[in-house]
Amino acid sequence: MFGKIRDSLSKTRNNFMGHISNLFAKNDISDDLWDELEEVLIQSDVGVDTTLSLVETVKNRVKEEHIKQTDEAKNVLKEEMGKLISSNKPLELDRKRLLTVVMVVGVNGSGKTTTAAKLAWFYQNKGEKVILSAADTFRAAGIEQLQIWGERCGAAVIAHRPNSDPGAVIYDSLKSAYSRKASMVIIDTAGRLHTKYNLMRELEKLYKIAGKQVHDAPHESLLILDATTGQNAISQAKHFMETAKISGVILTKLDGTAKGGVVFAINSELDVPVRFIGTGETLEDIAPFDAEEFVNGLFENGN
Repeated sequence: MFGKIRDSLSKTRNNFMGHISNLFAKNDISDDLWDELEEVLIQSDVGVDTTLSLVETVKNRVKEEHIKQTDEAKNVLKEEMGKLISSNKPLELDRKRLLTVVMVVGVNGSGKTTTAAKLAWFYQNKGEKVILSAADTFRAAGIEQLQIWGERCGAAVIAHRPNSDPGAVIYDSLKSAYSRKASMVIIDTAGRLHTKYNLMRELEKLYKIAGKQVHDAPHESLLILDATTGQNAISQAKHFMETAKISGVILTKLDGTAKGGVVFAINSELDVPVRFIGTGETLEDIAPFDAEEFVNGLFENGN
């Protein structure tokens, strides 16, 4: 699993984060070192506020601990980066619950439908019986795409005709889950533009429908964010959090961007854990988030 995470971070590591190793290869700790470190972190989309706070913390520790060697200072940086995202942990299902309902939300093009299928594959391999709910009824191609993915991963897909009521799809999906004795329903919702007020209100309606059918549903609401959008992903997340009770984030397309530092901004600015990361295009290309492995993956050769 570490190999997947490390490989997905290659662009971030090589384009920006790899420069950190070069910075700390210098023989002295100077103001220039800290200034350059701030620049590298900001370019990696760690975010200005998060970067300034992180660098200040590292500087203070280096001073208080009387650290003189740059290698030791780099280790302090890694430790503090790890602390920033230590609350980001894989999604753990409540085994006391007979049926877990997961709502997958996000804007168009974020990789939402593919990620819903990846989640189904992941949990079926852990022994769950998963049903996929094609509640993205506004895209005929989206329904068809989910059905194809469902066949590939062996999960049943409940779908209606294009432009039908997504609430009816969710209702039927949850009824089907009980009759089939499924343990998990993953709902793929329409890709909403976060600026569209009416569509966000509709998302609230879907939450209520799920809650009426299954106690406390949806039990998890996972926001899919495209890592290639960098800081724009933070803006999207803030809008969704105004409407939906987001319990976690899945960061997709991490393998195609140098903006992997956005994970730190998500955690510090939104206080929402990253649950999974997308590491490629196939069903198997999803990895539970691990803070230590992620930080190691940002540094050349994992060290």
